[in-house]
Amino acid sequence: MHPAFSVVFLTTLIGVGQGLFLALYTGQFYSMMKLLPGQDSENFYAMGSLLALGFLAAGLIASIFHLGRPMRGWRSISQWRTSWLSREIIVLPSTLFFVALYGIIHYFGWTQPLFTLGEMQPVDLSIIVGILATLSTFALFICTAMIYASIKFLQEWHSPLTVINYILLGTASGFTLAAAFSASIGNELVDFYAMWAIILTFTALISRSVALIRNSHLKQKSSPQTAIGVRHTMIVQQAQGAMCGSFNTREFFHGKSLGLLKTVKISFLMMVFPIPIVLLLAAAYGFESINLSIMAFVIQYLGLIAERWYFFTEAKHPQNIYYQSVG
Repeated sequence: MHPAFSVVFLTTLIGVGQGLFLALYTGQFYSMMKLLPGQDSENFYAMGSLLALGFLAAGLIASIFHLGRPMRGWRSISQWRTSWLSREIIVLPSTLFFVALYGIIHYFGWTQPLFTLGEMQPVDLSIIVGILATLSTFALFICTAMIYASIKFLQEWHSPLTVINYILLGTASGFTLAAAFSASIGNELVDFYAMWAIILTFTALISRSVALIRNSHLKQKSSPQTAIGVRHTMIVQQAQGAMCGSFNTREFFHGKSLGLLKTVKISFLMMVFPIPIVLLLAAAYGFESINLSIMAFVIQYLGLIAERWYFFTEAKHPQNIYYQSVG
């Protein structure tokens, strides 16, 4: 497939925003259970929510450039019963709303206990809104991933691994950003977020590697015979079906060399996984440096852009069998 950079930025940016909110809420839950020291609502939770909103909004803006007629984009929600894209467009604003509300509650200090669980555990409004935001965040992960995983004729995408990888990669990048954010404001949660980021990144490495191995051994269901509806055993393509380029040759094939694809694959495998893990380990247990956590996030995000680009180019659209002579 031909990767549209607007979609590449959409999926990676909102993934970071979703992952960062999950990191913030995880930290609050640990603090609520007295497993971590409490953090200042305004400086940590409110500012962190604003940062997460920035990434979510940036992804939403990036998606506009993929629309042929942006003014009619609102109509895409009409097919929510059958379209994962419509569901994503509905869930994304709801996620923005709940994350914004979560940040507002912390900013204004509306964290007085509403009731108590088990006589000892107070629950405030931010906990309840955080649960709703968490559910919305995971729903958004699923909707975004299912846009691609639900396409049966693109075998590279049609797998539960697509959904798993979207969740793990987005969450890992969010926790890495949480470690960088914690380091930049000088709180004591850098080690906590760095360790969770390492665990999630390593888990994502396993899941993404399994997907790459699976895709490399796929046996394509389509053939030149099925492409043109002729069952003859000896069919050789002599022409591409057109004398020049067309929508089919531009939009359903990336046109890049195998050498470039291999380079991008190696690059993202290094930048998304081992390099951030080493930098996070150094930041948490070696050198107390703000720059290491920030470098880990920047390198990982650049790697995620390459990973998502490769994800799109890896899919082999059946129509390219007929237009296979086009490079």
